Amino acid sequence: MVLLDNMKIEVLNYEEPLKELAQSLHLEDNDKRIEELEMEMQAPTFWDNPERANKLTIELKSMQSLKETVNGLFTQFDDILTLIEMGEEETDENYPNEVRAELDDFIKKFEDLRISNLLNEEYDKSNAILRLNAGAGGTESCDWAGMLYRMYTRWAERKGFSIEVLDFLEGDEAGIKNVTFQINGLNAYGYMKSEKGVHRLVRISPFNAQGKRQTSFVSLDVMPDIEEDLDIDIPEEDIRIDVFRSSGAGGQKVNKTSSAIRITHIPTGIVVQCQNERSQYQNKDKAMQMLKAKLFLLKKEANAEKLSDIRGEVKEIGWGSQIRSYVLQPYTMVKDHRTNAENANASAVLDGDLDLFINAYLKWNNQKESE
Repeated sequence: MVLLDNMKIEVLNYEEPLKELAQSLHLEDNDKRIEELEMEMQAPTFWDNPERANKLTIELKSMQSLKETVNGLFTQFDDILTLIEMGEEETDENYPNEVRAELDDFIKKFEDLRISNLLNEEYDKSNAILRLNAGAGGTESCDWAGMLYRMYTRWAERKGFSIEVLDFLEGDEAGIKNVTFQINGLNAYGYMKSEKGVHRLVRISPFNAQGKRQTSFVSLDVMPDIEEDLDIDIPEEDIRIDVFRSSGAGGQKVNKTSSAIRITHIPTGIVVQCQNERSQYQNKDKAMQMLKAKLFLLKKEANAEKLSDIRGEVKEIGWGSQIRSYVLQPYTMVKDHRTNAENANASAVLDGDLDLFINAYLKWNNQKESE
């Protein structure tokens, strides 16, 4: 019974923090916005603009999820106290372990919600644009880029976010040379900003007949999707626009027309690409939006140190620059070199289980900014 008494004290310590956290989330405003969105979605013309309708649908799901999470935490809090009281009459020796598991689940959900509440910087609530670039190493690095792309898409699926591929270039033999994709969902950039940098993989190569251990590198750039029309003047002589045929998986999906767009901003060297739309004009509009967003951030952040907080430091894709290592042989371990967060279940991480690393980064970054 001592175990149950200790757990009761532990869960009661979360009573006031839970109330304070719920208050800080302004749930009344959240409920009003949910009502507004539900009313708007009932309009017969709601889907006349599919792009806007999709964004509002994602916003509604995110807000409903927040409400359900908070209500679920209060319910779980009461349930744990009830389980502890019932434990006085329980004779099953395994009963305290069951209560402990429920309490651990509650604490994890509470911490996840508390961490998400730290996402209060200017672009944290925005969608995120990610670009994966395979480093030196040919097929090995391209395969690693493909594994990372799958990891982030699985993470997004777990969050209920949607994925939109903006640009895609397959590897010569396997994997991906580079891919630009957008994750749509509330706080997508706030979460994904933790991932920008170089990712290192160590494994026995499936492409090496001698079965040697190989190290591969892939860089990830992360930018917020700034949706508003930015008032930035870009002289025509400052940009070079290249039109090319969209790449794809083959078959009927191959675009037979030159509709993909690459825009190079000559003064800064920034390059953006988009090929997800069939229309050349739509691709150009999206690419210009991405370029304006990058130039806006460059203009806003007067020095390189502040710029690195938003765009991520531009590092060589190789040794000594990685933010995280994924070791599959001779042992399994994923370690973040900034926060020292570790997970020995590398398979789960590569299947999208990234919350440990994202939460650790947000805590670390928040502490660093407060110092």
